[in-house]
Amino acid sequence: MKKLLFSLLMIVPLFCHAETVYMAGDSTMAIKDVKDYPETGWGVPFQYFFDESVTVDNRAKNGRSTRTFIEEGRWQSIAENLHKGDTVIIQFGHNDESEHKTDRYTTPAQYKANLSRFIRETREAGASPLLMTPVTRRYFEAPNRIEHTHPYASLAREVAAEEAVDFIDMEKVTREYFQAMGDAESALRFMHIPPDTHPNYPVGVRDNTHFNHLGAREVAQLVLEQLKQMEHPLAQHLRKPDPKHLALEY
Repeated sequence: MKKLLFSLLMIVPLFCHAETVYMAGDSTMAIKDVKDYPETGWGVPFQYFFDESVTVDNRAKNGRSTRTFIEEGRWQSIAENLHKGDTVIIQFGHNDESEHKTDRYTTPAQYKANLSRFIRETREAGASPLLMTPVTRRYFEAPNRIEHTHPYASLAREVAAEEAVDFIDMEKVTREYFQAMGDAESALRFMHIPPDTHPNYPVGVRDNTHFNHLGAREVAQLVLEQLKQMEHPLAQHLRKPDPKHLALEY
């Protein structure tokens, strides 16, 4: 009887661990404080796409580069908790490439090395890395052309090829998406708030890096579309729609 009980105790944990999706990144992905609303990272709406078999653990943090994410122990806290079957979404670049911000700047060589480390340690734990380029900034250099402002996006593409890792080129996907909208429509997705219209921003804000609720949701939807196209395993764990929603039309 004792042997049977011990065997059951050894088996149960194998069935108890739900798949966890860890999100490692910067402010464009992160959960926000109420004082910063309506600024929203795309990881926030993304977590609601999945059924109960998936837990999304968003560890992204404002202002972090690959270097500071490691130095502050944020990466280690993910690596130590990884289980076989988990997924780690890795998206950095905005802060790594900021040469004038020495508290976060990461050299190109170190950026690539850090991404490779994240991928390697994720695989060593039996989990699956998913690398992404940083999402676009919204600076129009012509009516229907957004300026390329991510020199490190090409480095992430190089790492993706070198490591043969699952990869989504979100810089390209989001740039083309907002570009097609044009200047006025795309601005509605970013933190553009006139003065005296929101208590968090009494003097207003014009921010072409961070998303509002609408922009974050649409970027999360773009990620989902890419996951479906690449037939990523996560796309097999989507929420089942309420039957009444199937009667609706668009």
